[in-house]
Amino acid sequence: MDTALASIKRGLETQQPAELVVVDYDPLLQEHRASFVTLHRQNALRGCIGSLEAGRPLIQDIARNAFSAAFRDPRFPAVTQPEVSELQIHISILSLPEALSFESEQDLISQLRLGTDGLIIEDHGYHGTFLPAVWDSLPNAEDFFNQLKLKAGLPKNYWSNTIKVSRYTTEVIHS
Repeated sequence: MDTALASIKRGLETQQPAELVVVDYDPLLQEHRASFVTLHRQNALRGCIGSLEAGRPLIQDIARNAFSAAFRDPRFPAVTQPEVSELQIHISILSLPEALSFESEQDLISQLRLGTDGLIIEDHGYHGTFLPAVWDSLPNAEDFFNQLKLKAGLPKNYWSNTIKVSRYTTEVIHS
């Protein structure tokens, strides 16, 4: 959590994420893992950026995603100095995605574990993901999946035999 906040503070000063010496951190934080950093301010979303693939050490992924959530989320203006003390930081560490097998949309929806699964959908160049935390605002599996399609840029009623869906879980750290 300190690393995420330090990366945001460094971003305010230098427009760059925190520089880290990976070997100075716990071996678990040196493992290549994917993460998302979600920022809230006054109980409202203020930024959320992450990675779905484990392409760098977890500690670096957290630092870069915290910086990006604060300054590069296209839905929000950059975080300002007065806001930093009001930010709640949530770090989601992702498990490896598991491809789902299904015969139909209803079959897929029946396999979803409410409140547990994060989903990734992909089809014809469209893709999107919802973290498991989204179940808090969309507790119905059909609504969850339909809203994810919209997020990916697909129509709500879209279905294709080529759609790929993977699920993952997260370990969440709150500030």
